[in-house]
Amino acid sequence: MLEQESNPPSTGQRGRRADKEAEILKAARGEFLARGYAATRLDDIAVRAGVAKGTLYLYFRSKEDLFQTLVRTAIVPNLARLEAMAAGWDGPAAVLLGRIADFAAGVVGNDDLVAMPRLLMAEARTFPDLASFYHREVAARGLRLLTAVIARGIERGEFRAIDPAVAARLLIAPFAFLAMWRGTFGPHDDQPVDPAAFAKTHIDILLNGLVAHPGSGS
Repeated sequence: MLEQESNPPSTGQRGRRADKEAEILKAARGEFLARGYAATRLDDIAVRAGVAKGTLYLYFRSKEDLFQTLVRTAIVPNLARLEAMAAGWDGPAAVLLGRIADFAAGVVGNDDLVAMPRLLMAEARTFPDLASFYHREVAARGLRLLTAVIARGIERGEFRAIDPAVAARLLIAPFAFLAMWRGTFGPHDDQPVDPAAFAKTHIDILLNGLVAHPGSGS
């Protein structure tokens, strides 16, 4: 007689597993932000999550795996939405850049979303593998997206013929600055910057430098 195959997990079991994983991720995020990546221990995460340390290993291989999963669940989906929007966009490249800038302002203005990238930037030199992971799965993808949008604008004659990869970095750099500024000096700044106003001004300055003017020769 053939042995019966083990039954796959039920919907309820999958739901409980997902809930437990979410609890552990929430605890990990809290510890990372409170202690920094280097000082956070799996024991601390287990205590905050209310589970045994051994239970963590049923869900995640290591502290690095926890951090990477947090990035993949909180940040990568937002990037994927921008990529999908750009892929289906048929309007002016300048308008699309404005939409992306507005989105970036929303991220920078949301402390829950920007906290993990800010933490990574602070500890990147100490943990190059994490920096490499974030560059590969987030930063490089974002730069490719912006480079493609600017290149499309050049091809259509909307923008001047410049290096789109350099322009993409110039577009994203002020948002990285604003994220670090808000995290470091925000509590002490008596004139806090509104991310939406920041994005509007930044994209206006950038587009006035990018836009091709008839008869300008460039």
